[in-house]
Amino acid sequence: MVPVILSGGSGTRLWPLSRERYPKQFLALDDGDTTLFQATFKRLSGLADLETPIVVANAEHRFLAAEQLHEIGITDATILLEPQGRDTAPALAAAAIAACEKNPEAIILALPADHVIRDTERLHAAVETGLGAAREGFLVVFGILPTTPETGYGYIRAEKTGNEGWYPVVEFVEKPDAKRAAQFVQSGDYFWNSGMFLMRANRYLEELEACAPDVFTAVSKSYHNRHPDYDFARLDAATFKTSPSISIDYAVMEHTDRAVTIPLEAGWSDVGSWNSLAEINPVDAKGNVCIGDTLMENTQGSYVRAESRLVATLGVKDQIIVETPDAILIADRTQSQDVKKLVKRLGENSREERLLHRRVHRPWGWYEGMVSGERFQVKHICVKPGASLSLQKHHHRAEHWVIVRGTAEVTRGEEEFLLSENQSTFIPIGTKHRLTNPGKVPLELIEVQSGSYLGEDDIVRYDDDYGRSSVKQG
Repeated sequence: MVPVILSGGSGTRLWPLSRERYPKQFLALDDGDTTLFQATFKRLSGLADLETPIVVANAEHRFLAAEQLHEIGITDATILLEPQGRDTAPALAAAAIAACEKNPEAIILALPADHVIRDTERLHAAVETGLGAAREGFLVVFGILPTTPETGYGYIRAEKTGNEGWYPVVEFVEKPDAKRAAQFVQSGDYFWNSGMFLMRANRYLEELEACAPDVFTAVSKSYHNRHPDYDFARLDAATFKTSPSISIDYAVMEHTDRAVTIPLEAGWSDVGSWNSLAEINPVDAKGNVCIGDTLMENTQGSYVRAESRLVATLGVKDQIIVETPDAILIADRTQSQDVKKLVKRLGENSREERLLHRRVHRPWGWYEGMVSGERFQVKHICVKPGASLSLQKHHHRAEHWVIVRGTAEVTRGEEEFLLSENQSTFIPIGTKHRLTNPGKVPLELIEVQSGSYLGEDDIVRYDDDYGRSSVKQG
C-alpha cells in the first residue's frame, strides 16, 4: 500500500493564519508543534506493508514540504510538484502513475494533508477493511458518520447491504442547505464525504481514462515529461495545465459503478473553516476557545486566537477573532465559510496579505519585515545552521548587515570573511555577495536596505544551493 498525500490546497477559509504561499497544511493548528501535514504522516504509523510515500504538492510549497518531512525523519518520500493547482483528480493521477511504475498492482491510500483525525486506531481498522474491497477492484471512499447537519461538507448516500463492511455508493450529493442536511442525518443513509480514498492505482487510472480521458491524457504526458529539480520531480507545466481542474468525485467517483464507502467514526474534521477548527478544540466554561495571549470579559461561544500580541474582548458572542502580526479577522461564526470572499478581494486589490505572512520562509531560513519607509526597509533575518543564501547582487539597493546572534561567513565581491555578534558590514549596490551560516546555532542579523527600489524581484542569482532559477549573465 502506497500512501499518497495530497498537499496542494491553499486553505483560503483559514485566512489570515493560512496564506497562499504558507497554507494551513503546513501550520500547527491542532497538536503542539506538529503541523497538519506532519500529523498526516504520523497517523500512518502502525499500518502494515507500507511502501515509500508519494507527496503531491504545489511547486510554491516544495521547500516547506521537504523541510517538514525532514523534521519528522522522512527522507525517502517521492515529491511530485504541480506547476499549477488543478484539483484532486489530476494530482491523484500523477501519483497513481508513479505508484504503478514501481508496482502495477499497487494500492494507493490517498489522504489530504490538512485533516484532523483523533482516533488513529479506528482509521487503521477502516483501512484494513477497505483493503479487501480495493483488491477486488472497488474504489473506496471513507464516509464519515455525520454528527450534525453540516452544510460545509459533501454527502454520500450509500446502500447499506452486505456483510463485508463496505456499502455500494448510490450517489454523491453536493453541499446541501440546512434543511436537506438535517434530512440526510436523520435518514441514516448518508455519510460526510471525507475526501480520503483507497484503491488499486491501475483501477483508478482505468476509470479516469474512461470517465475523464482529457485529464488522463494531460497528466500522463505531464508525468512522462517530468524533470528532476533538487529533491523533487516537476511535472511538465505545459501539458499539466491542459488538464481540466476537477475533483476525484466529479471526474471518477460520480460516474463509476464500482464506488463503495466504508463508514468511519474517528474524530475526523477537514478543518475547512474557523468554525470547524473551533469545534475540535477544548472550550472554557462559556464555550470559548482561547489561544495565545487573550483576555476576555463577558464573552461567549467565541474563537479568539492571538499570534503576536494581547487580544482583549468585551461583550462578544459567537465571534471568530484571529490576530496575526499583519492582519486581524473578526467574523460571525455563522459566516466563517465565507472568509474566502475576503481573500478573493485581497487578490483583486493585489494585497500581499493574501500571499504571505510578515515572516517569509525560505529554504535557508526566514526573514521578517520590521519597518519600511521611502527608500529604506529593515528586516530581521534568520539563517539555519549550515545553510547559505544564493550568491547574488542587486541593481537598485545597498544593504547593511548587523549580526545579533551566531557567526556569519560573508562573501562580498572578491572578499570572504567572518562576522560575529555585534559586528557589521556594508554591501554596495551591484556587488556580488553571499551569506552563509557556518555554525551550529541559527544565525540572526538585522538587514537595513536602502535604495530606489526594494522589491524582492531585484535579485540576480549566480549560484544557489536550492535550484532556484537564476538570471543568466552576458
